[in-house]
Amino acid sequence: MDIKKILAATDHTLLRPAATWQEIETLLGEAIEFACASVCIPPSYVQEAFSRVRGELPICTVVGFPNGYDTTGSKLFQTEDALENGAGEIDMVINLGWVKDGLWDFIEDEIGQIRDLCEDAVLKVIVETCELTDKEKIHLCRIVTDCGADFIKTSTGFASSGATAGDIRLLKTHVGPKVGIKASGGIRTLEDAQMLMDLGATRLGASGLVRQARQFLHQD
Repeated sequence: MDIKKILAATDHTLLRPAATWQEIETLLGEAIEFACASVCIPPSYVQEAFSRVRGELPICTVVGFPNGYDTTGSKLFQTEDALENGAGEIDMVINLGWVKDGLWDFIEDEIGQIRDLCEDAVLKVIVETCELTDKEKIHLCRIVTDCGADFIKTSTGFASSGATAGDIRLLKTHVGPKVGIKASGGIRTLEDAQMLMDLGATRLGASGLVRQARQFLHQD
């Protein structure tokens, strides 16, 4: 198990509604110490976090989170605001109702507009796999690929379940070669993280991997 490689792929995450700035500040320090891919934090903390890290760490935040049923206009505003505040990575949630209604053009248009806004910023598209059929997941792989998003992301972590081995296998099979896979939700152990990466996940969303790594490496 390559702990440094796991952490280098981890978006060290704190999206709990009652998260405080003190907790976010701790998160930033941990992510820098362990060379994480980014921190994923609530939009209201992005500007202060960006100022605090001074370029040492990418700041990721969420759009349309966690339910995805905000209007496209609202998501565009949230994205623009986050980018102006210093976010370098955007994790957006799709509208699952549109999926169930078969409004694929609406979904593609929304992702495309947010992709255009992001320009050089990283865009991850959260599809909430636990709410989808395999056929819907495959269709979304095609849309996310065609829109030029950087990652397809399994889960918000706020639904009934998170990333599964089966989902990572399916996404790996059907997503384009330039699109990464972010496994998120329910990643409890370093062993879980390694397994998902072995299956094809190239980014992880997790809150507890740094703590486990510290214990494993006896750095306390």
